[in-house]
Amino acid sequence: MKVAIIFGSKSDKDIMKGAAQALKEFDVEYQAYILSAHRVPEKLLEVIKDVEAAGCECIIAGAGLAAHLPGVIASHTSKPVIGVPINAALNGLDSLLSIVQMPKSIPVATVGINNSYNAGLLAVQMLAIGDGELSQKLKKYRKDMKAKFVNENNQGVEF
Repeated sequence: MKVAIIFGSKSDKDIMKGAAQALKEFDVEYQAYILSAHRVPEKLLEVIKDVEAAGCECIIAGAGLAAHLPGVIASHTSKPVIGVPINAALNGLDSLLSIVQMPKSIPVATVGINNSYNAGLLAVQMLAIGDGELSQKLKKYRKDMKAKFVNENNQGVEF
């Protein structure tokens, strides 16, 4: 397993499936967990140790409301953590600020509110640094994405 996807509540599953989708597109192995930094902190620490032992290289963590999960995970691992703020209150701004404003020495990369797909792509980019095959897949993805965009917009815009 290369990536762990962790989120705090069953209700976050629909938002976080974007990360899994991105990883699947690049054939990156992942495992997903529902764990709360507040309700089951001991279990969270156990899973962090287990995924590290299993060779996990990056953790994607989605959280809403207090949004402590990504930071708590980052405080217990040296693996990169990507935070996904989830819109649970205040249009997700509270979650975004909670995740992005980490104290010095405990960084968490942060993507846009509810944008777990970008978290998956960021994990792919991180893994591609040391994986030539994955790097080539990423380059092809970008090339295809640009071509698709140009083709869709060459038709003009109708209202």
